[in-house]
Amino acid sequence: MNPAEHDIVLFGATGFTGGLTAEYLAAQAPTGTRIALAGRTPGKLAAVRARLGAAHADMPLLHADVEDRGSLRSLAESARVVISTVGPYILYGEPLVAACAAAGTDYVDLTGEPEFVDLMWLRYHEEAERSGARLVHCCGFDSIPHDLGALFTVRQLPEDTPLRVNGFVRTGASFSGGTYHTAINAFARLRQSARAASERRRLEPRPAGRRVRGIVGRPHRDAEAGGWVMPLPTIDPQIVLRSARALPRYGPDFGYGHYLVQKRFSTLAALAGGAGAAIALAQLPPTRRLLLSLRSPGEGPAAGQREKSWFRVRFIGEGGGERVVTEVTGGDPGYGETAKMLGESALCLAYDELPLLSGQLTTAVAMGQPLLDRLERAGIRFRTVTDR
Repeated sequence: MNPAEHDIVLFGATGFTGGLTAEYLAAQAPTGTRIALAGRTPGKLAAVRARLGAAHADMPLLHADVEDRGSLRSLAESARVVISTVGPYILYGEPLVAACAAAGTDYVDLTGEPEFVDLMWLRYHEEAERSGARLVHCCGFDSIPHDLGALFTVRQLPEDTPLRVNGFVRTGASFSGGTYHTAINAFARLRQSARAASERRRLEPRPAGRRVRGIVGRPHRDAEAGGWVMPLPTIDPQIVLRSARALPRYGPDFGYGHYLVQKRFSTLAALAGGAGAAIALAQLPPTRRLLLSLRSPGEGPAAGQREKSWFRVRFIGEGGGERVVTEVTGGDPGYGETAKMLGESALCLAYDELPLLSGQLTTAVAMGQPLLDRLERAGIRFRTVTDR
């Protein structure tokens, strides 16, 4: 345990998701939790603190700027756990990861950027292993429901036998300007992302005597999933497979497929066409700037929209002659539930009895059941639908 001044420091509290995370921590953290807010604009930090109410009027405000490495070093050294909501992470995230890896400070974020996660493994995993830091990326939606949901599903199946799990995600929600900007920047960097992934595959050890693989699917209608499904090449299946490589409970031969679900094939086709067009336009600076100008990074869905939002991830697992269907469900995935997941991840690292591991870890490996239990108490539901 890092004997630091603050239990949790939230970097990026003045952003849309950062503000929601600050509100969640203020309401749900155990009494006595030493929380600080960090950012580069004191006035904006003070405004966030004022929203939290009189009980938090003395919450410390820390100056930190991604262009000031000294400020990030001081931030990391002052904290047991650091939360970062400052993205796109490929542009702004590395200096804080570097500071936490050097200081031995636990770190969580909500990135969904494969290139960033791979580069941070390449550059800081070994240093974090030496310092004792746990670097846990992707602690929001999408990845936590899929990573912990796959773990939950695997635990309903027999041990020491080949297992196959398919995950099907469906949502009813809108997204913020920050998420939009992150996606466009990621589309523009597909070649760089592929290079980072290739280098990580070359260097990262694989489990001896076990096979872990992604299942290459195709668009099709699946009544049990609830509609038409299409393979979804986000970071989430990568996270699930990394957990499976690290945890022997996934069996000697584990396969995972990952799909988006829509009721109508026409909607699925439109989404695929829109994504293809955005990827093409993001390759050229003029059209990329045009795409980025369509949404402001500070914009986000209104409270009324968020209250009506929801997500459902259904898993179908098979192995050892048994079959199980499970679900992870919750409310507003991108913001309300993401703030919950991010906040509970930080609290889990700060307070719970966890495996003695360090380096870059997934949520299932670093926290596993204790985090799943926390999320269930917070209102995210993990359940078995059928077991036959």
